[in-house]
Amino acid sequence: MRTSWTDMHQARQSVKPPQQPLTRRLIVTIDGPAGSGKSTVARKLASHLGYLYLDTGALYRAVAWKAKTAGVAPTNTAAVVALLPSIKISMEQTSNGMKVSVNNQDITDYIRTPEISFFAAHVSAIPDVRKWLLPQQRDVGAKGGIVAEGRDLGTVVFPQADVKFFLEADVNTRVKRRQHELAAAGQASKQVADTKRHIEDRDERDRSREVAPLVPAKDALVIDTSTLTVDQVIDRMMSTISAKL
Repeated sequence: MRTSWTDMHQARQSVKPPQQPLTRRLIVTIDGPAGSGKSTVARKLASHLGYLYLDTGALYRAVAWKAKTAGVAPTNTAAVVALLPSIKISMEQTSNGMKVSVNNQDITDYIRTPEISFFAAHVSAIPDVRKWLLPQQRDVGAKGGIVAEGRDLGTVVFPQADVKFFLEADVNTRVKRRQHELAAAGQASKQVADTKRHIEDRDERDRSREVAPLVPAKDALVIDTSTLTVDQVIDRMMSTISAKL
């Protein structure tokens, strides 16, 4: 039975690692816009390979959370940058997913709210924030054996990655996925028009920013997930990854 996008929360733990040991520990990057399915696919692919899963978006959300709790507007670049030395982010893989902490405070349940998403969209466009987080991301992937998802991983963070993917989907499909995600998280669902506008605004900011814009790496395999199940996407990825192992 194939995994659908609406089964994504149950699917994260449904694939067992390969029975045969892997001969190489690869760096695999998955980039793409909101709602393209990269988080769902990255988690499942990491589980399948027995690799570490790195959600780089959570790092930017952690900075956004700190800015919000400090009363700093996300558009106040100087104030956000001034906060960075006081922020210590830690991420821990648990049976329930990735646990994210800032200065030893667990903020996992707070960083997926629409408000933090709004903050993160602005914070992630600040060049000094991206520069500050860059070495932290590279340290995690230094030894390989990682599936990392974000928006500039194949182009900036891990340009030497062994395998690069870029997921995309039509905007209406992405809106439906976002609506489902909000409902599954028990959050008040926005009107469809509001969700669509939020996604389109985020796309515009990500694609037009001067530093690390959202674009496929030249050597990335682009996959349109609009009409594919999660497992079909994984199958396509594994065809590419297997050739590298």
